[in-house]
Amino acid sequence: MLDADRDHEFRSMRAVAREIFRHALAEASIAKAFARHVHCERGVLQICEDLYDLQSYSRLLVLSIGKAGHTMVEALAERVGASAIEGIVASSVVPSSQVRGFRYFRGGHPTPNAESIQAAGATLRALQAQTQASLVIFLLSGGGSSIMEKPIDDEISLDDLIATYRALVHSGAPIAEINTIRKHLSATKGGRLAQAAFPAQQVSLLVSDVPDSTPDALASGPTMPDSSTAEDCYRIAAKYDLLQQFPVATQELFERQALEETPKSDDQAFHRSRWWPVLSSQTAVEEAIAAARAAGFTAYVDNSCDDWDYERAAEYLLDRVRVLRRETERVCLISGGEVTVKVSNGGVGGRNQQFALACAKEIAGENITVLSAGTDGVDGNSPAAGAVCDGSTAARALAKGLDVSSGLSRFDAYPLFSALGDTIETGPTGNNLRDLRILLAY
Repeated sequence: MLDADRDHEFRSMRAVAREIFRHALAEASIAKAFARHVHCERGVLQICEDLYDLQSYSRLLVLSIGKAGHTMVEALAERVGASAIEGIVASSVVPSSQVRGFRYFRGGHPTPNAESIQAAGATLRALQAQTQASLVIFLLSGGGSSIMEKPIDDEISLDDLIATYRALVHSGAPIAEINTIRKHLSATKGGRLAQAAFPAQQVSLLVSDVPDSTPDALASGPTMPDSSTAEDCYRIAAKYDLLQQFPVATQELFERQALEETPKSDDQAFHRSRWWPVLSSQTAVEEAIAAARAAGFTAYVDNSCDDWDYERAAEYLLDRVRVLRRETERVCLISGGEVTVKVSNGGVGGRNQQFALACAKEIAGENITVLSAGTDGVDGNSPAAGAVCDGSTAARALAKGLDVSSGLSRFDAYPLFSALGDTIETGPTGNNLRDLRILLAY
């Protein structure tokens, strides 16, 4: 049983961690990013450093793909005017309202569904109708890989596609390697939407949930030259023993080494294409730093555990914050990016809650608080975005008949955190800037 003072201190620090996350989420918004980077005056559209005279195009088509699909269209309509744009929105989030002139599809995530296929078909048909006098604006955000999808091989059914995605997501592979395979199996990824849009003028606005060094991994790079190859796919499949996990139709493509190569940077589709990142994980990290400093903490950033296994990442970041705490009285360590979890059996949770539970096991009794949550508001198969834990989590769980180690081994973190009132529940945010990990030591 915790004494009243210790309990109050732990509660207070959990509240501070939540406030830092809330501030970062609010300030790293799509509306604010578009206000900074997109302007329209007298029929001239400015996107970052580019200018487009809208009167010089016979048609303006907007295609918005990903978890932030609707939010990005709303932000563009606010800058340009809703009457000036039309197109397609494919998102996993059901919007409270729709922008007039747009067809909406609710694609699946993390695996495709029937509307993912329908969205891809509608998009490809719309792009193939464009001419050299058209301007196509792509609005791309995370989750687009499954939200809009069409297999490049007609032998691959929707069920095959879902099974393939499931094998990839549960493999423990980093997102860049997962997307390498997705690109080569898809008629919409790895630059193939740009090919479909040729010869139209094209510009892509990116709200990124991938590392800044690999922008073509965002939504599996539908409008960008692909830096990966079919040979990379065969290597990755062997590395994670994926062939035995793939359905027969996908397996046969790999066994025959029959994957089609994706378009590279010399393809004519990219001669009139531009790409602009308008929002990324770095924005959320910077806003979290500002909030931590405002709360009286000395703030540090360490993103080096991006794509690490969650246990390794937890050990590394906890060691780091303990060292920093010896030097400064109140320390906040911010870490952006994503950790990986290789799921061997199915409980309820996600990578953020699994990471937080791993930390809870290691910090029992310590004055350390850890929050880990997704900026999209979704963590795995749970209704939460993530969770917050501290030195009291293990003891409070035990008092309720719950065991941290058991939750970890069963990948069942959500029920434990939910029982403690320590889940982070925002609902889908309409944004997607990767995950934030906030570690407080005091």
